[in-house]
Amino acid sequence: MNEYAVEAIELSKKFGDFTAVDGVTFAIRRGQIFGFLGPNGAGKTTTIRMLLGLLRPTSGHATVLGYDIVRQAEEIRRHIGYMSQRFSLYRDLTVAENLDFYGRTYGVRGQRLEERKRFVIQMAGLVGRERELTHNLSGGWKQRLALGAAILHEPEMLFLDEPTAGVDPISRRAFWDLLYQLAEQGTTIFVTTHYMDEAEHCQDLAFIHNGRIIAQGSPEEIKLHKMRGQVLEIDCVQPDVALIVLRQMGLFEEVALYGALIHVVAEGVADHKPRIAQALSEADVEVRAMDLIAPSLEDVFISNVRE
Repeated sequence: MNEYAVEAIELSKKFGDFTAVDGVTFAIRRGQIFGFLGPNGAGKTTTIRMLLGLLRPTSGHATVLGYDIVRQAEEIRRHIGYMSQRFSLYRDLTVAENLDFYGRTYGVRGQRLEERKRFVIQMAGLVGRERELTHNLSGGWKQRLALGAAILHEPEMLFLDEPTAGVDPISRRAFWDLLYQLAEQGTTIFVTTHYMDEAEHCQDLAFIHNGRIIAQGSPEEIKLHKMRGQVLEIDCVQPDVALIVLRQMGLFEEVALYGALIHVVAEGVADHKPRIAQALSEADVEVRAMDLIAPSLEDVFISNVRE
């Protein structure tokens, strides 16, 4: 068996003169959680739709679970589960009725369907809510129900397109706990996201921007090898004033606000600490702390986009 669940080589998609995906190449190992990280409009959903055989590539080729995405799309869909950002649930059906519908759609019937429904309801924490209408569920419950519907047929691989968009942080954490459980059981997971903290949970990542992959590897590898410059984190009063002062200095590749803290990025940025302290003091900005830190994925992403 091929060790890779997905292999994409120079995969591109054009819509007229617009290039949505521009020659992306990546591979996903079986049993891995692979994150596709990028802003809205970067090409994440278009890539997924090509891998599912829903869009024909303009050029390049790819396989999913060993099946060609153009010639064997029906085989791919029999072996994968898909969950979209909108969850694709029927709001006027109950929890159990949604699972019945999706089970039959995937060809799961009879005793096996009943067993899988019990598993999904238990996994999603929906015991006792089987007869509740789906539109009455909170965002977090709908999310888990949609994941359950996508795994009723025990797929080898899951495609999750922005699955936590608009869901509260606690529900997001619970959802990722479920993904870890599935990965430990051997399911390969391809997840798109624009949340940097979620990207940290992935075993392998690809940053996509304007249809092109600009960095890929594990979160640790990306932070170690793909960061241009060092990061100086500044904790100060009046960070809004400090932000203006630091940008006006014209010495740094990036000056950005991270919550109440400021990240200043440049090669040898520590050498500028005395000048930074002086400039902020002259602007009556009190500095509480100023330390070199390891870059976050967001720092690296911004650095690569700028490059």
